[in-house]
Amino acid sequence: MHRSQEGKKVIKMPASLCDTWDIMSNVNLEGYMTALGISPCLRKIALTVKVKKVIEQQEDQYTIKTTSKVKNYTIAFRVGQEFEEFTKGLDNRRVKSLVTWEGNKLVCEQIGEKKNRGWAHWIEEDKLHLELYCEGEVCKQIFKKNANE
Repeated sequence: MHRSQEGKKVIKMPASLCDTWDIMSNVNLEGYMTALGISPCLRKIALTVKVKKVIEQQEDQYTIKTTSKVKNYTIAFRVGQEFEEFTKGLDNRRVKSLVTWEGNKLVCEQIGEKKNRGWAHWIEEDKLHLELYCEGEVCKQIFKKNANE
């Protein structure tokens, strides 16, 4: 932890998370999307899409951008501060989200219509790991650093 120029305490995200990442593997995305109630047609399209993830930090504000040729989704948050999130373009639900550090994992709990919903990001062997979970379904994604960034 360090202090910003304004004297506020800032929780520092490990530098290794802040980068541009390309997806390498994607396990059980369909099961996760089914648990979210996403239609079979949209699930079929999503399974063919290659995504890129950009993780950035400015002071105590974090931004995670997930981009593809089909849809983009951006989430901005402060660790430890609950916020309202509208999952527009994903499953279009309003949830209360809270992102915290659990060891080396950046973990988000999303409270709303769906039970046991959220995600976790962490670095392991120079790869970004992401687990997305909802109602017992877990999607495991692995990303590598983008060579062009």
